[in-house]
Amino acid sequence: MGHGILLSGAENIDFMVHGIFQYSFFGHKVWITTTHVCVLIVMLILIAFSIAAGRCMKKAAEVPGGFQNVVELIVEKLDGVVAGSMGKAAPKFYNYIGTVFIFILFSNISGLLGLRPPTADYGVTLAMALMTFTLIHFNKFRYQSLKEIWVGMCSPLPPWLPIWLPINLISDIAVPISLSLRLFANILSGTVMMALVYGLLGWFATIWPAALHVYFDLFSGAIQTYVFCMLTMTYISDARAGN
Repeated sequence: MGHGILLSGAENIDFMVHGIFQYSFFGHKVWITTTHVCVLIVMLILIAFSIAAGRCMKKAAEVPGGFQNVVELIVEKLDGVVAGSMGKAAPKFYNYIGTVFIFILFSNISGLLGLRPPTADYGVTLAMALMTFTLIHFNKFRYQSLKEIWVGMCSPLPPWLPIWLPINLISDIAVPISLSLRLFANILSGTVMMALVYGLLGWFATIWPAALHVYFDLFSGAIQTYVFCMLTMTYISDARAGN
């Protein structure tokens, strides 16, 4: 797994976020870090893939093959996951969940390309969790009345006895924190472990320990992507109260 921007040699590998250059923005010093660069690289790759997929689907053959088959398989599987979790509301969230899933998954496995996974930076995972948090409460206020929200916040006691209100408020606030920390901690731990392995291997690090990459990059990365998206869909479905 790459640490820094690109894997340049075992003796230079670490798991920290490093500043690349600094500039002044309205009197404040702002750093462009390895995370910004890695996020940009991931985004450019995904944008290029999206453009290629769009052009391919505009000229889609009746019998798919090659790249078209890959694109249709990805869309079909992602839509199936969303439909299975969100039911009739799924079509409204195909794009959001699909985009989040692909971005997180590719970010998690970008260590295979020699990058430091962007999701090993809490600034990235917190931003994504806050987007989900905003979407959850947007749907809550859209599909539930103020009375229903109050009753839910006082649950399991009656609404005229709001003893559980502070606890439920804390529980709501904890949603983006738990979502972001779970993803961040799991990916960072894999990044740290692989940095230690590469550090111990020395010049043998030129031969990648494939089995460890399969676990820390592919398996763990895919699991954490699935967990983040499943929790997102569950929270949104609960906020919509069956609508």
